[in-house]
Amino acid sequence: MKSIKIEAKNVEKAVKKALNELEIERENAEINVIDEGSKGLLGFIGAKDAVVEVKEIFDPIKKGKEFLETLLNKAQIDVGVEILEEKTNDEQVVYNLTGEKELGLVIGHRGETLDAMQYLTSIFINKELEEYFRVLLDAEGYRERRKETLERLAARLASKAERKKRKVVLEPMPPHERRIIHIALKENKNVKSYSEGKEPYRKVMIEPLDN
Repeated sequence: MKSIKIEAKNVEKAVKKALNELEIERENAEINVIDEGSKGLLGFIGAKDAVVEVKEIFDPIKKGKEFLETLLNKAQIDVGVEILEEKTNDEQVVYNLTGEKELGLVIGHRGETLDAMQYLTSIFINKELEEYFRVLLDAEGYRERRKETLERLAARLASKAERKKRKVVLEPMPPHERRIIHIALKENKNVKSYSEGKEPYRKVMIEPLDN
Protein backbone atom coordinates (compact mmCIF):
# COMPACT_ATOMS: atom_id res chain seq x y z
CA MET A 1 0.00 0.00 0.00
CA LYS A 2 1.21 3.48 -0.84
CA SER A 3 1.99 5.86 2.04
CA ILE A 4 3.62 9.24 2.42
CA LYS A 5 4.75 11.56 5.23
CA ILE A 6 4.17 15.27 4.65
CA GLU A 7 4.96 18.51 6.50
CA ALA A 8 2.94 21.70 6.02
CA LYS A 9 1.83 24.84 7.87
CA ASN A 10 -1.13 23.02 9.38
CA VAL A 11 -2.70 19.56 9.44
CA GLU A 12 -5.30 20.28 6.77
CA LYS A 13 -2.75 21.57 4.28
CA ALA A 14 -0.49 18.59 4.97
CA VAL A 15 -3.36 16.15 4.42
CA LYS A 16 -4.42 17.83 1.17
CA LYS A 17 -0.85 17.77 -0.13
CA ALA A 18 -0.47 14.09 0.76
CA LEU A 19 -3.76 13.17 -0.92
CA ASN A 20 -2.70 15.04 -4.07
CA GLU A 21 0.65 13.30 -4.22
CA LEU A 22 -0.92 9.87 -3.66
CA GLU A 23 -3.69 10.75 -6.16
CA ILE A 24 -6.44 9.42 -3.89
CA GLU A 25 -9.60 10.74 -2.24
CA ARG A 26 -9.89 11.32 1.51
CA GLU A 27 -12.33 8.40 1.92
CA ASN A 28 -9.65 6.07 0.53
CA ALA A 29 -7.01 7.25 2.98
CA GLU A 30 -5.89 6.41 6.50
CA ILE A 31 -4.63 9.62 8.12
CA ASN A 32 -2.25 9.69 11.07
CA VAL A 33 -1.36 13.08 12.61
CA ILE A 34 2.18 12.78 13.87
CA ASP A 35 2.54 16.41 14.96
CA GLU A 36 -0.17 19.07 14.89
CA GLY A 37 2.50 21.79 14.69
CA SER A 38 2.33 25.20 16.35
CA LYS A 39 2.08 28.83 15.26
CA GLY A 40 4.84 29.96 17.61
CA LEU A 41 5.23 33.31 19.32
CA LEU A 42 3.58 36.16 17.39
CA GLY A 43 2.64 33.67 14.74
CA PHE A 44 6.16 32.99 13.47
CA ILE A 45 8.82 32.79 16.23
CA GLY A 46 9.39 29.11 16.98
CA ALA A 47 6.63 28.06 14.62
CA LYS A 48 6.60 24.35 13.78
CA ASP A 49 5.01 22.63 10.80
CA ALA A 50 2.39 19.95 11.17
CA VAL A 51 3.41 16.42 10.18
CA VAL A 52 1.01 13.77 8.89
CA GLU A 53 1.36 10.29 7.48
CA VAL A 54 -1.25 9.27 4.92
CA LYS A 55 -1.71 5.70 3.76
CA GLU A 56 -3.88 4.49 0.91
CA ILE A 57 -6.59 2.10 2.08
CA PHE A 58 -6.32 -1.02 -0.07
CA ASP A 59 -9.66 -1.88 -1.65
CA PRO A 60 -9.17 -5.40 -3.09
CA ILE A 61 -12.24 -5.22 -5.34
CA LYS A 62 -11.32 -1.87 -6.89
CA LYS A 63 -7.61 -2.67 -7.15
CA GLY A 64 -8.25 -6.05 -8.76
CA LYS A 65 -10.39 -4.40 -11.42
CA GLU A 66 -7.66 -1.81 -12.09
CA PHE A 67 -5.05 -4.60 -12.30
CA LEU A 68 -7.08 -6.51 -14.89
CA GLU A 69 -7.73 -3.36 -16.93
CA THR A 70 -4.01 -2.55 -16.94
CA LEU A 71 -3.18 -6.12 -17.97
CA LEU A 72 -5.65 -6.00 -20.88
CA ASN A 73 -4.53 -2.53 -21.99
CA LYS A 74 -0.88 -3.60 -22.09
CA ALA A 75 -1.86 -6.62 -24.17
CA GLN A 76 -3.87 -4.29 -26.44
CA ILE A 77 -6.98 -6.43 -26.04
CA ASP A 78 -10.27 -4.59 -26.33
CA VAL A 79 -12.19 -6.26 -23.49
CA GLY A 80 -14.05 -4.63 -20.61
CA VAL A 81 -14.02 -5.58 -16.92
CA GLU A 82 -17.10 -5.45 -14.72
CA ILE A 83 -17.74 -6.47 -11.12
CA LEU A 84 -20.60 -8.90 -10.61
CA GLU A 85 -22.00 -7.19 -7.51
CA GLU A 86 -24.55 -9.93 -6.75
CA LYS A 87 -21.75 -12.52 -6.41
CA THR A 88 -19.23 -10.24 -4.67
CA ASN A 89 -18.95 -9.91 -0.89
CA ASP A 90 -16.43 -9.42 1.94
CA GLU A 91 -14.77 -12.76 1.16
CA GLN A 92 -14.67 -12.85 -2.64
CA VAL A 93 -14.97 -10.84 -5.82
CA VAL A 94 -16.28 -12.03 -9.18
CA TYR A 95 -15.15 -10.15 -12.27
CA ASN A 96 -16.72 -10.60 -15.67
CA LEU A 97 -14.87 -9.84 -18.90
CA THR A 98 -17.07 -8.38 -21.62
CA GLY A 99 -16.57 -7.85 -25.32
CA GLU A 100 -17.31 -9.20 -28.75
CA LYS A 101 -14.42 -9.74 -31.13
CA GLU A 102 -11.54 -10.48 -28.72
CA LEU A 103 -13.21 -12.32 -25.85
CA GLY A 104 -11.90 -15.63 -27.17
CA LEU A 105 -8.34 -14.36 -26.72
CA VAL A 106 -8.76 -13.87 -22.99
CA ILE A 107 -10.52 -17.20 -22.54
CA GLY A 108 -7.86 -19.20 -24.37
CA HIS A 109 -7.77 -22.94 -25.01
CA ARG A 110 -10.27 -24.49 -22.56
CA GLY A 111 -10.06 -21.42 -20.34
CA GLU A 112 -6.29 -21.56 -19.78
CA THR A 113 -5.73 -17.83 -20.38
CA LEU A 114 -8.72 -16.97 -18.19
CA ASP A 115 -7.34 -19.20 -15.43
CA ALA A 116 -3.91 -17.55 -15.70
CA MET A 117 -5.40 -14.04 -15.44
CA GLN A 118 -7.48 -15.11 -12.44
CA TYR A 119 -4.35 -16.52 -10.77
CA LEU A 120 -2.31 -13.34 -11.38
CA THR A 121 -5.10 -11.12 -10.07
CA SER A 122 -5.42 -13.27 -6.95
CA ILE A 123 -1.68 -12.99 -6.27
CA PHE A 124 -1.77 -9.21 -6.81
CA ILE A 125 -4.66 -8.74 -4.38
CA ASN A 126 -3.66 -11.20 -1.68
CA LYS A 127 -0.06 -9.99 -1.31
CA GLU A 128 -1.55 -6.84 0.24
CA LEU A 129 -3.97 -8.64 2.60
CA GLU A 130 -3.58 -10.68 5.77
CA GLU A 131 -6.62 -12.91 5.15
CA TYR A 132 -7.20 -14.76 1.88
CA PHE A 133 -9.59 -13.03 -0.52
CA ARG A 134 -11.05 -15.25 -3.23
CA VAL A 135 -10.88 -14.00 -6.83
CA LEU A 136 -13.06 -15.45 -9.58
CA LEU A 137 -12.84 -14.41 -13.22
CA ASP A 138 -15.51 -15.20 -15.80
CA ALA A 139 -16.12 -14.15 -19.40
CA GLU A 140 -19.76 -13.76 -20.44
CA GLY A 141 -20.87 -17.00 -18.74
CA TYR A 142 -17.93 -19.13 -19.97
CA ARG A 143 -17.44 -20.84 -16.58
CA GLU A 144 -21.00 -22.17 -16.45
CA ARG A 145 -20.85 -23.33 -20.08
CA ARG A 146 -17.57 -25.13 -19.40
CA LYS A 147 -19.04 -26.74 -16.27
CA GLU A 148 -21.98 -28.08 -18.26
CA THR A 149 -19.61 -29.43 -20.92
CA LEU A 150 -17.53 -31.24 -18.30
CA GLU A 151 -20.62 -32.70 -16.63
CA ARG A 152 -21.78 -34.11 -19.97
CA LEU A 153 -18.28 -35.47 -20.58
CA ALA A 154 -18.27 -37.14 -17.16
CA ALA A 155 -21.62 -38.83 -17.82
CA ARG A 156 -20.57 -40.02 -21.27
CA LEU A 157 -17.23 -41.44 -20.14
CA ALA A 158 -18.79 -43.07 -17.07
CA SER A 159 -21.18 -44.91 -19.42
CA LYS A 160 -18.23 -45.94 -21.57
CA ALA A 161 -16.35 -47.28 -18.53
CA GLU A 162 -19.43 -49.30 -17.49
CA ARG A 163 -20.07 -50.60 -20.97
CA LYS A 164 -16.50 -51.66 -21.73
CA LYS A 165 -15.73 -52.76 -18.15
CA ARG A 166 -12.45 -50.91 -18.10
CA LYS A 167 -10.93 -47.74 -16.76
CA VAL A 168 -11.24 -44.55 -18.78
CA VAL A 169 -8.46 -41.95 -18.52
CA LEU A 170 -9.22 -38.30 -19.20
CA GLU A 171 -6.66 -35.81 -20.44
CA PRO A 172 -4.89 -33.54 -17.91
CA MET A 173 -7.10 -30.89 -16.31
CA PRO A 174 -6.62 -28.09 -13.78
CA PRO A 175 -7.82 -28.84 -10.20
CA HIS A 176 -11.15 -26.98 -10.42
CA GLU A 177 -12.14 -28.88 -13.59
CA ARG A 178 -11.21 -32.24 -12.08
CA ARG A 179 -13.39 -31.33 -9.12
CA ILE A 180 -16.37 -30.78 -11.44
CA ILE A 181 -15.88 -34.30 -12.86
CA HIS A 182 -15.64 -35.86 -9.39
CA ILE A 183 -18.77 -34.05 -8.15
CA ALA A 184 -20.70 -35.03 -11.28
CA LEU A 185 -19.92 -38.72 -10.67
CA LYS A 186 -20.24 -38.71 -6.88
CA GLU A 187 -23.76 -40.19 -6.91
CA ASN A 188 -23.03 -42.70 -9.66
CA LYS A 189 -23.03 -46.14 -7.97
CA ASN A 190 -21.53 -47.91 -10.99
CA VAL A 191 -18.20 -46.07 -11.26
CA LYS A 192 -15.60 -44.35 -9.11
CA SER A 193 -13.41 -41.42 -10.07
CA TYR A 194 -10.02 -40.37 -8.74
CA SER A 195 -7.01 -38.37 -9.87
CA GLU A 196 -3.49 -39.53 -10.63
CA GLY A 197 -0.22 -37.87 -11.63
CA LYS A 198 1.51 -34.62 -10.82
CA GLU A 199 0.47 -31.11 -11.79
CA PRO A 200 0.07 -29.88 -14.47
CA TYR A 201 -0.39 -33.38 -15.92
CA ARG A 202 -2.73 -34.76 -13.26
CA LYS A 203 -5.61 -36.73 -14.80
CA VAL A 204 -9.02 -38.02 -13.77
CA MET A 205 -9.56 -41.78 -13.88
CA ILE A 206 -13.08 -43.23 -14.18
CA GLU A 207 -13.21 -46.87 -13.17
CA PRO A 208 -16.18 -49.27 -13.25
CA LEU A 209 -17.23 -50.89 -9.98
CA ASP A 210 -17.99 -54.58 -9.56
CA ASN A 211 -21.61 -54.48 -8.39
